[in-house]
Parts: sequence; C-alpha cells; structure tokens
Amino acid sequence: MTMTSTDPISDMLTRIRNAIAVRKTDVVLPHSKVKESVAKLLVKNNFLDKVTIADASIGKTIHLTINHEDSNAKINQISRLSTPGRRYYVAAKDIPTVKSGRGLVIISTSKGMMSGSDAKKAGVGGELICKVF
Repeated sequence: MTMTSTDPISDMLTRIRNAIAVRKTDVVLPHSKVKESVAKLLVKNNFLDKVTIADASIGKTIHLTINHEDSNAKINQISRLSTPGRRYYVAAKDIPTVKSGRGLVIISTSKGMMSGSDAKKAGVGGELICKVF
C-alpha cells in the first residue's frame, strides 16, 4: 500500500516542522517540481541550508538540510495558506508581508514560484502557497 498525500506541499511543510521539533538536521521526501521550487526559494531566502535532488530506485527524492549540526533552525513557523479545498489568490497590490518583512510568503504566479517581495516588484499576483518566519 502506498501513502499518497492529497496535498504534497502541506506534507512537505509538515515534515520540515516535525524535523525541527525533534531537532533533526535533514529531511528526505519524494520529489516534485513544485516542492523543489518551494525548497529552492527557502534556501535562497536563508531559511534552509541546502537542497539536493537524488535519484532513488523508484523516482527521485529531495534531501533538505535544515541547519548544520551545531546551529539552531532558522524557521520558527511554517504554515500552508492555500489548501486544495480553499485556494487563496491575491493581486500584486494585496500580497501580505510577514512579520514586517522579516518573514517570507511564497506565491505561485504565472511566471513561476516567487517570494512575495519579488512578485510585488514584478507586478504579478497569484496563489499564496505558504508563509515562513
């Protein structure tokens, strides 16, 4: 029996949250392009240390390095905003800021996954994926 999640992004965020709670430094999860782009945005904005894609015997896997062994995690809270049952779309002018700009909102736009600040600069709105601080 396979364990298929109906919301893979939410599953990814929950795995990260659980790993931080038990002080793990890395997480391995099944690969998808959406999860890879969210993870790369988290690395670009210094919330994760490293993302590597590995070929497994069946499909690919994503290996996320949350932090180094001697440091604390940089993520205090990570939560899903738009769900499969309730999609949450915003225009470019309505993109929220998290913790006065110290946090990050990830948005799926017509130009790909972007951080909230990049989407505001580009003048595009889209679906709010998650917020991190």
